[in-house]
Order: sequence, then C-alpha cells, then structure tokens
Amino acid sequence: MAGYDYTSGVWQFEGYGYVPSGTTGVSIMQVFGAGETATTLMLHVYDGALRYYDRQLVEDAIYDRWFRLNVVHDVEVSTLTVYIDGEQKLHVHGRGGDSHYFKFGVYAQNHDSSCMESRWKDVRIFKK
Repeated sequence: MAGYDYTSGVWQFEGYGYVPSGTTGVSIMQVFGAGETATTLMLHVYDGALRYYDRQLVEDAIYDRWFRLNVVHDVEVSTLTVYIDGEQKLHVHGRGGDSHYFKFGVYAQNHDSSCMESRWKDVRIFKK
C-alpha cells in the first residue's frame, strides 16, 4: 500500500482475505524489507494451508472462506505476530532491515499452480 513505508514503531496490517481452492505455491501477504533477504515475513499457501514462508503451519483449511488477517510488526523489538480471526497463530523474530511496508495479493513461489488468486477487502493499516 503506497504511503505506508515505515522504519520504526508498531505497525499493523488488517484485511479480510479469501483464497479459492486450487491456488497453491503462492505468497498472499508479505512484510517487505529485511537485512539479508527481501522480506521479514511471508505468508504462503500450499495445498490449502497457510504457512510462514514454506515452513511452519499458521492456519490449516484456508481455502474457500473469508478470514481476518492481522499482522503486527514491532520494529524496535523485531517481532511479528500473526492473528487469524482474532486468534494468535504465529510469533516470530524479524529479519532486520531499515525500511518496511506491507504487501498483499498473490505472488508465485515454489511449485505454484497454473491458476493463482487471492481476494482482499476492508484492508487497513494502523500505527501505534
């Protein structure tokens, strides 16, 4: 989202997402900006499961339903917390970097499907 780059503070992404069945091998949300990599957080979808990058399970059975996603990034303590429908699902350390911003949509990753889609509504950004 343009105009929401940040370098300090506590920032929160909130949006309602929907991933149709068949979409796999994609990133649907990112916190861009890190020290040695491009992102400090990526949420991928593989076979209906939402994952932290291609590793840790965040939420199973993500297909064909609206879910509320909140991602809180505390830059000073370098932590990110992910909530699905108000329930904390992930808490990880950041990956450094001097400037960050939120991205959402659909971005091909490893073993991506030929049809890729995510839908978003009511997206908001908060700063504490």
